[in-house]
Amino acid sequence: MSVEETRKYIRHPLNIPIEYKIGNENFEFKDEVRNIGVGGICFCANSSITPETVLLIRIPSIDPEFSGLGRVIWCLEKNDGIEVGVEFIDEHDAYRIRLIEQICYIKTYQADALKKEGRQLTDEQAALEWTRKFASKFPVI
Repeated sequence: MSVEETRKYIRHPLNIPIEYKIGNENFEFKDEVRNIGVGGICFCANSSITPETVLLIRIPSIDPEFSGLGRVIWCLEKNDGIEVGVEFIDEHDAYRIRLIEQICYIKTYQADALKKEGRQLTDEQAALEWTRKFASKFPVI
């Protein structure tokens, strides 16, 4: 079965620093989320991870910090590393990761407004503008 056949969800490009561990290991693996879809994420790893492996995933750059369990669904070698597709085990974690995705898009919108237009938006202003412009296009969970 190909990655495309196993992928159940729409992918949304995003780069978020993450940490993950397998079993009782320390959080020594640090990578970057490539994209988020409803129920899961894809990230680039330095080494292959066997499908069905359960990972504890942490995103410390978000306040409050995200932490959740995911199951590796697929692993694919690419030119720039190994992509790993993970599905969250708990639906609540899948929902929370989608909220994190929205926050990251709002932060990017806020930074773009400053860089491209010279407008310094508060977090609330950026959230309101982003919501008016893009929330209807953001896929519902």
